[in-house]
Amino acid sequence: MKTSLLICLLGIAGVFTLSMPVSVHAASIAQKEDLSQQMSKAARGFLQTLTADQKAEVVHSLSDSLRFDWHFVPRDRAGLNLKRMTQPQRKAAMKMIEVVMSDQGFQQVEQIIDLEHVLRVLESRPPNDTRRDPENYAFLIFGDPASKNPWGWRVEGHHISLHFTIIDGHVSFTPGFLGSNPGHVLIDVPQKGVRVQGKEEDLGFQLLASFTEDQKKKIVLGAKSPYEIFSLNKRQVEGMDKLEGLAMKDMTPPQQELFKQLLTLYLNRYHITLKNQQMAQLEKAGLGNLHFAWIGNTTLKMGKNEGHYYRIQGPTLLIEFDNTQNDANHIHTVVRDLTDDFGEDLLKLHYEKAHQPKK
Repeated sequence: MKTSLLICLLGIAGVFTLSMPVSVHAASIAQKEDLSQQMSKAARGFLQTLTADQKAEVVHSLSDSLRFDWHFVPRDRAGLNLKRMTQPQRKAAMKMIEVVMSDQGFQQVEQIIDLEHVLRVLESRPPNDTRRDPENYAFLIFGDPASKNPWGWRVEGHHISLHFTIIDGHVSFTPGFLGSNPGHVLIDVPQKGVRVQGKEEDLGFQLLASFTEDQKKKIVLGAKSPYEIFSLNKRQVEGMDKLEGLAMKDMTPPQQELFKQLLTLYLNRYHITLKNQQMAQLEKAGLGNLHFAWIGNTTLKMGKNEGHYYRIQGPTLLIEFDNTQNDANHIHTVVRDLTDDFGEDLLKLHYEKAHQPKK
Protein backbone atom coordinates (compact mmCIF):
# COMPACT_ATOMS: atom_id res chain seq x y z
CA MET A 1 0.00 0.00 0.00
CA LYS A 2 1.10 3.56 -0.59
CA THR A 3 1.83 5.10 2.77
CA SER A 4 2.24 8.76 3.59
CA LEU A 5 3.78 10.21 0.47
CA LEU A 6 6.29 12.53 2.07
CA ILE A 7 9.61 13.19 0.35
CA CYS A 8 12.40 14.49 2.51
CA LEU A 9 14.77 16.03 -0.01
CA LEU A 10 18.04 16.79 1.68
CA GLY A 11 19.86 19.85 0.38
CA ILE A 12 23.28 21.16 1.21
CA ALA A 13 21.89 23.98 3.38
CA GLY A 14 19.09 22.13 5.06
CA VAL A 15 16.08 19.95 4.60
CA PHE A 16 13.42 20.57 1.98
CA THR A 17 10.12 18.76 2.53
CA LEU A 18 7.77 18.04 -0.35
CA SER A 19 4.37 17.06 0.99
CA MET A 20 2.38 14.59 -1.06
CA PRO A 21 -1.01 13.00 -0.64
CA VAL A 22 -1.71 10.31 1.88
CA SER A 23 -3.27 7.44 -0.01
CA VAL A 24 -4.46 3.89 0.11
CA HIS A 25 -4.39 2.45 -3.40
CA ALA A 26 -8.08 2.64 -4.02
CA ALA A 27 -9.31 -0.89 -4.54
CA SER A 28 -12.73 0.11 -3.24
CA ILE A 29 -12.84 3.15 -5.53
CA ALA A 30 -11.66 1.09 -8.47
CA GLN A 31 -14.74 -1.09 -8.10
CA LYS A 32 -16.89 1.96 -8.85
CA GLU A 33 -14.65 3.85 -11.28
CA ASP A 34 -12.43 2.53 -14.04
CA LEU A 35 -8.90 3.89 -14.38
CA SER A 36 -9.75 6.51 -17.01
CA GLN A 37 -12.44 7.90 -14.71
CA GLN A 38 -10.02 8.01 -11.78
CA MET A 39 -7.50 9.83 -13.97
CA SER A 40 -10.11 12.35 -15.07
CA LYS A 41 -11.14 12.94 -11.46
CA ALA A 42 -7.52 13.49 -10.36
CA ALA A 43 -6.79 15.87 -13.25
CA ARG A 44 -9.96 17.87 -12.60
CA GLY A 45 -9.04 18.03 -8.93
CA PHE A 46 -5.63 19.43 -9.83
CA LEU A 47 -7.10 22.03 -12.19
CA GLN A 48 -9.52 23.21 -9.51
CA THR A 49 -6.56 24.25 -7.32
CA LEU A 50 -5.04 26.48 -10.01
CA THR A 51 -5.44 30.17 -10.71
CA ALA A 52 -6.52 31.33 -14.16
CA ASP A 53 -2.92 32.21 -15.06
CA GLN A 54 -1.69 28.82 -13.90
CA LYS A 55 -4.36 27.03 -15.92
CA ALA A 56 -3.20 28.91 -19.00
CA GLU A 57 0.28 27.47 -18.44
CA VAL A 58 -0.92 23.95 -17.75
CA VAL A 59 -3.73 23.34 -20.24
CA HIS A 60 -3.03 22.98 -23.96
CA SER A 61 -4.84 21.48 -26.90
CA LEU A 62 -4.38 17.75 -27.48
CA SER A 63 -3.14 18.66 -30.95
CA ASP A 64 -0.42 20.95 -29.58
CA SER A 65 3.03 19.88 -30.81
CA LEU A 66 4.29 20.54 -27.27
CA ARG A 67 2.90 17.11 -26.38
CA PHE A 68 5.69 15.49 -28.39
CA ASP A 69 8.48 17.82 -27.24
CA TRP A 70 9.77 15.66 -24.43
CA HIS A 71 13.15 15.03 -22.85
CA PHE A 72 14.68 13.58 -19.70
CA VAL A 73 17.67 15.90 -19.30
CA PRO A 74 17.81 18.96 -17.01
CA ARG A 75 16.19 21.88 -18.85
CA ASP A 76 13.54 24.59 -18.55
CA ARG A 77 10.15 22.94 -18.91
CA ALA A 78 6.76 24.06 -20.12
CA GLY A 79 3.89 23.75 -17.69
CA LEU A 80 3.65 24.37 -13.97
CA ASN A 81 6.45 22.93 -11.88
CA LEU A 82 6.45 21.97 -8.22
CA LYS A 83 8.54 25.01 -7.27
CA ARG A 84 5.67 27.37 -8.13
CA MET A 85 2.90 25.31 -6.56
CA THR A 86 1.27 25.68 -3.17
CA GLN A 87 1.15 22.63 -0.94
CA PRO A 88 -2.47 21.81 -1.91
CA GLN A 89 -1.50 22.12 -5.57
CA ARG A 90 1.47 19.81 -5.10
CA LYS A 91 -0.74 17.31 -3.35
CA ALA A 92 -3.25 17.37 -6.21
CA ALA A 93 -0.51 17.16 -8.86
CA MET A 94 1.15 14.15 -7.23
CA LYS A 95 -2.25 12.50 -6.93
CA MET A 96 -2.33 12.37 -10.72
CA ILE A 97 0.87 10.29 -10.71
CA GLU A 98 -0.32 8.17 -7.82
CA VAL A 99 -3.47 7.14 -9.67
CA VAL A 100 -1.65 5.71 -12.70
CA MET A 101 1.42 4.17 -11.05
CA SER A 102 1.77 1.14 -8.82
CA ASP A 103 3.31 1.41 -5.37
CA GLN A 104 6.61 0.29 -6.89
CA GLY A 105 6.42 2.84 -9.69
CA PHE A 106 5.42 5.72 -7.45
CA GLN A 107 8.26 4.93 -5.07
CA GLN A 108 10.72 5.05 -7.96
CA VAL A 109 9.38 8.46 -8.97
CA GLU A 110 9.89 9.72 -5.40
CA GLN A 111 13.41 8.32 -5.23
CA ILE A 112 14.41 9.75 -8.61
CA ILE A 113 13.31 13.21 -7.48
CA ASP A 114 15.30 12.76 -4.26
CA LEU A 115 18.45 11.94 -6.25
CA GLU A 116 18.58 15.58 -7.38
CA HIS A 117 19.79 16.40 -3.88
CA VAL A 118 22.44 13.71 -4.10
CA LEU A 119 23.65 15.28 -7.36
CA ARG A 120 23.85 18.69 -5.68
CA VAL A 121 26.23 17.23 -3.10
CA LEU A 122 28.13 15.11 -5.62
CA GLU A 123 28.67 18.11 -7.92
CA SER A 124 29.24 20.63 -5.08
CA ARG A 125 26.27 22.77 -6.12
CA PRO A 126 24.56 25.27 -3.82
CA PRO A 127 21.13 24.50 -2.35
CA ASN A 128 19.46 27.02 -4.66
CA ASP A 129 21.01 25.51 -7.80
CA THR A 130 18.47 25.18 -10.59
CA ARG A 131 20.20 22.51 -12.70
CA ARG A 132 19.83 19.81 -10.06
CA ASP A 133 16.42 20.83 -8.84
CA PRO A 134 13.95 18.52 -7.07
CA GLU A 135 11.23 21.09 -7.69
CA ASN A 136 11.68 21.31 -11.47
CA TYR A 137 9.11 18.64 -12.30
CA ALA A 138 6.38 20.14 -14.44
CA PHE A 139 2.81 19.12 -15.23
CA LEU A 140 0.89 19.65 -18.47
CA ILE A 141 -2.66 18.69 -19.42
CA PHE A 142 -3.71 18.34 -23.05
CA GLY A 143 -7.41 18.67 -23.77
CA ASP A 144 -10.25 18.67 -21.27
CA PRO A 145 -10.36 15.86 -18.68
CA ALA A 146 -13.96 16.83 -17.87
CA SER A 147 -15.17 16.06 -21.40
CA LYS A 148 -15.71 12.77 -23.20
CA ASN A 149 -13.19 13.78 -25.84
CA PRO A 150 -9.64 12.37 -25.90
CA TRP A 151 -7.25 14.12 -23.54
CA GLY A 152 -3.87 13.52 -21.97
CA TRP A 153 -1.29 14.71 -19.50
CA ARG A 154 2.37 14.43 -18.66
CA VAL A 155 4.82 14.99 -15.85
CA GLU A 156 8.42 15.68 -16.73
CA GLY A 157 11.69 16.60 -15.09
CA HIS A 158 15.24 15.28 -14.93
CA HIS A 159 15.05 11.50 -15.40
CA ILE A 160 11.25 11.41 -15.36
CA SER A 161 9.07 11.73 -18.45
CA LEU A 162 5.69 10.03 -18.14
CA HIS A 163 2.94 10.44 -20.75
CA PHE A 164 -0.70 9.38 -20.63
CA THR A 165 -3.40 9.69 -23.28
CA ILE A 166 -7.03 8.73 -22.71
CA ILE A 167 -9.17 7.83 -25.73
CA ASP A 168 -12.69 6.43 -25.24
CA GLY A 169 -11.72 4.94 -21.87
CA HIS A 170 -8.48 3.40 -23.16
CA VAL A 171 -5.25 4.67 -21.58
CA SER A 172 -2.00 4.89 -23.53
CA PHE A 173 0.90 5.13 -21.05
CA THR A 174 3.97 5.44 -23.25
CA PRO A 175 6.59 6.73 -23.72
CA GLY A 176 7.52 6.11 -20.11
CA PHE A 177 11.06 7.13 -19.14
CA LEU A 178 12.66 6.72 -15.72
CA GLY A 179 16.38 7.16 -15.01
CA SER A 180 18.66 7.35 -12.01
CA ASN A 181 21.90 9.20 -11.40
CA PRO A 182 23.74 7.97 -9.48
CA GLY A 183 22.56 4.48 -10.35
CA HIS A 184 24.19 3.41 -7.07
CA VAL A 185 24.67 6.14 -4.44
CA LEU A 186 28.23 5.70 -3.20
CA ILE A 187 28.97 9.02 -1.50
CA ASP A 188 28.39 9.62 2.21
CA VAL A 189 24.86 11.06 2.22
CA PRO A 190 21.65 9.79 3.85
CA GLN A 191 20.75 8.06 0.56
CA LYS A 192 24.04 6.10 0.50
CA GLY A 193 23.53 2.59 -0.87
CA VAL A 194 20.30 3.41 -2.73
CA ARG A 195 19.91 1.79 -6.15
CA VAL A 196 16.62 3.08 -7.50
CA GLN A 197 16.77 0.74 -10.50
CA GLY A 198 18.90 -1.97 -8.96
CA LYS A 199 16.32 -4.70 -9.60
CA GLU A 200 16.23 -3.87 -13.31
CA GLU A 201 20.02 -4.10 -13.40
CA ASP A 202 20.44 -7.23 -11.26
CA LEU A 203 17.71 -9.22 -12.95
CA GLY A 204 19.13 -8.33 -16.35
CA PHE A 205 22.52 -9.74 -15.35
CA GLN A 206 20.85 -12.78 -13.78
CA LEU A 207 19.04 -13.51 -17.02
CA LEU A 208 22.21 -13.03 -19.07
CA ALA A 209 24.14 -15.41 -16.81
CA SER A 210 21.53 -18.12 -17.37
CA PHE A 211 22.33 -18.44 -21.08
CA THR A 212 24.81 -20.85 -22.61
CA GLU A 213 27.78 -19.61 -24.57
CA ASP A 214 26.04 -20.53 -27.83
CA GLN A 215 22.96 -18.55 -26.79
CA LYS A 216 25.12 -15.57 -25.83
CA LYS A 217 26.54 -15.51 -29.35
CA LYS A 218 23.06 -14.45 -30.48
CA ILE A 219 22.28 -12.25 -27.49
CA VAL A 220 25.46 -10.21 -27.07
CA LEU A 221 25.57 -7.83 -30.04
CA GLY A 222 28.79 -6.02 -29.13
CA ALA A 223 31.42 -5.42 -26.49
CA LYS A 224 31.01 -1.63 -26.23
CA SER A 225 27.76 -0.43 -24.70
CA PRO A 226 26.02 2.60 -26.23
CA TYR A 227 26.28 5.95 -24.47
CA GLU A 228 22.51 6.37 -24.62
CA ILE A 229 19.32 4.42 -25.27
CA PHE A 230 18.75 4.04 -29.01
CA SER A 231 15.16 5.30 -29.05
CA LEU A 232 16.24 8.63 -27.50
CA ASN A 233 13.47 11.21 -27.00
CA LYS A 234 11.95 10.95 -30.46
CA ARG A 235 8.23 11.08 -31.14
CA GLN A 236 8.42 7.65 -32.76
CA VAL A 237 11.04 4.92 -32.45
CA GLU A 238 13.17 4.96 -35.58
CA GLY A 239 15.79 2.60 -37.01
CA MET A 240 15.00 -0.31 -34.71
CA ASP A 241 12.81 -2.44 -36.97
CA LYS A 242 15.12 -5.47 -36.86
CA LEU A 243 14.55 -7.87 -33.98
CA GLU A 244 17.98 -8.83 -32.64
CA GLY A 245 19.07 -11.18 -29.90
CA LEU A 246 17.34 -14.35 -28.74
CA ALA A 247 13.59 -14.87 -28.96
CA MET A 248 11.79 -15.99 -25.82
CA LYS A 249 10.43 -19.04 -27.67
CA ASP A 250 14.04 -20.22 -28.11
CA MET A 251 14.84 -20.02 -24.39
CA THR A 252 14.60 -22.87 -21.91
CA PRO A 253 11.62 -22.82 -19.50
CA PRO A 254 13.74 -21.49 -16.58
CA GLN A 255 15.16 -18.78 -18.85
CA GLN A 256 11.68 -17.89 -20.04
CA GLU A 257 10.58 -17.49 -16.43
CA LEU A 258 13.47 -15.10 -15.70
CA PHE A 259 12.70 -13.23 -18.91
CA LYS A 260 9.05 -12.81 -17.88
CA GLN A 261 10.15 -11.56 -14.46
CA LEU A 262 12.31 -8.91 -16.13
CA LEU A 263 9.52 -7.91 -18.50
CA THR A 264 6.92 -7.59 -15.76
CA LEU A 265 9.33 -5.61 -13.57
CA TYR A 266 8.92 -2.75 -16.04
CA LEU A 267 5.18 -3.17 -16.50
CA ASN A 268 4.69 -3.42 -12.73
CA ARG A 269 5.62 0.26 -12.50
CA TYR A 270 2.13 1.07 -13.67
CA HIS A 271 -1.42 0.58 -12.41
CA ILE A 272 -2.47 -3.04 -12.76
CA THR A 273 -5.01 -2.06 -15.42
CA LEU A 274 -2.19 -0.75 -17.62
CA LYS A 275 0.04 -3.74 -16.91
CA ASN A 276 -2.75 -6.17 -17.84
CA GLN A 277 -3.60 -4.14 -20.93
CA GLN A 278 0.00 -4.35 -22.16
CA MET A 279 0.32 -8.05 -21.31
CA ALA A 280 -2.85 -8.83 -23.27
CA GLN A 281 -1.41 -6.97 -26.25
CA LEU A 282 1.88 -8.87 -25.97
CA GLU A 283 0.12 -12.22 -25.72
CA LYS A 284 -1.94 -11.38 -28.80
CA ALA A 285 1.24 -10.52 -30.73
CA GLY A 286 2.96 -13.62 -29.31
CA LEU A 287 5.09 -13.48 -26.15
CA GLY A 288 7.47 -15.93 -27.79
CA ASN A 289 8.33 -13.25 -30.36
CA LEU A 290 9.87 -10.96 -27.75
CA HIS A 291 13.66 -10.80 -28.08
CA PHE A 292 16.39 -10.17 -25.54
CA ALA A 293 19.61 -8.47 -26.65
CA TRP A 294 22.68 -7.24 -24.77
CA ILE A 295 25.60 -4.91 -25.50
CA GLY A 296 28.64 -4.22 -23.33
CA ASN A 297 30.05 -5.78 -20.17
CA THR A 298 28.64 -9.17 -19.27
CA THR A 299 29.53 -8.68 -15.60
CA LEU A 300 28.73 -5.64 -13.45
CA LYS A 301 31.60 -3.15 -13.53
CA MET A 302 32.00 0.55 -12.89
CA GLY A 303 34.74 2.72 -14.29
CA LYS A 304 36.02 4.45 -17.38
CA ASN A 305 34.97 2.76 -20.64
CA GLU A 306 32.71 0.34 -18.75
CA GLY A 307 28.99 -0.05 -19.22
CA HIS A 308 26.16 -2.35 -20.18
CA TYR A 309 22.92 -2.18 -22.12
CA TYR A 310 20.02 -4.52 -22.80
CA ARG A 311 16.66 -4.39 -24.47
CA ILE A 312 13.46 -6.35 -24.71
CA GLN A 313 11.82 -5.94 -28.09
CA GLY A 314 8.94 -7.42 -30.01
CA PRO A 315 6.53 -6.37 -32.72
CA THR A 316 4.65 -4.05 -30.35
CA LEU A 317 6.98 -3.27 -27.42
CA LEU A 318 10.44 -1.86 -26.76
CA ILE A 319 12.11 -1.70 -23.34
CA GLU A 320 15.63 -0.31 -23.07
CA PHE A 321 18.09 -0.24 -20.17
CA ASP A 322 21.43 1.57 -20.42
CA ASN A 323 24.07 2.13 -17.75
CA THR A 324 27.13 3.62 -19.44
CA GLN A 325 27.41 7.30 -18.55
CA ASN A 326 29.32 8.57 -15.49
CA ASP A 327 31.60 5.52 -15.42
CA ALA A 328 28.65 3.13 -15.64
CA ASN A 329 26.76 4.63 -12.72
CA HIS A 330 23.98 6.46 -14.52
CA ILE A 331 20.92 4.51 -15.65
CA HIS A 332 18.35 5.29 -18.33
CA THR A 333 15.30 3.09 -18.91
CA VAL A 334 12.33 3.51 -21.21
CA VAL A 335 9.14 1.67 -22.14
CA ARG A 336 7.82 2.36 -25.64
CA ASP A 337 4.72 0.99 -27.34
CA LEU A 338 5.71 0.58 -30.98
CA THR A 339 2.06 0.70 -32.05
CA ASP A 340 0.57 3.31 -29.72
CA ASP A 341 3.04 5.81 -28.24
CA PHE A 342 1.11 8.95 -27.28
CA GLY A 343 -2.05 7.03 -28.25
CA GLU A 344 -1.51 8.13 -31.84
CA ASP A 345 -2.92 5.03 -33.54
CA LEU A 346 -6.00 5.00 -31.33
CA LEU A 347 -6.49 8.73 -31.83
CA LYS A 348 -6.42 8.23 -35.57
CA LEU A 349 -9.09 5.53 -35.32
CA HIS A 350 -11.15 7.71 -32.97
CA TYR A 351 -11.16 10.65 -35.38
CA GLU A 352 -11.85 8.44 -38.39
CA LYS A 353 -14.86 6.98 -36.58
CA ALA A 354 -16.05 10.44 -35.53
CA HIS A 355 -16.04 11.63 -39.13
CA GLN A 356 -17.85 8.65 -40.57
CA PRO A 357 -21.26 9.62 -41.97
CA LYS A 358 -24.16 8.68 -39.74
CA LYS A 359 -26.47 6.02 -41.12
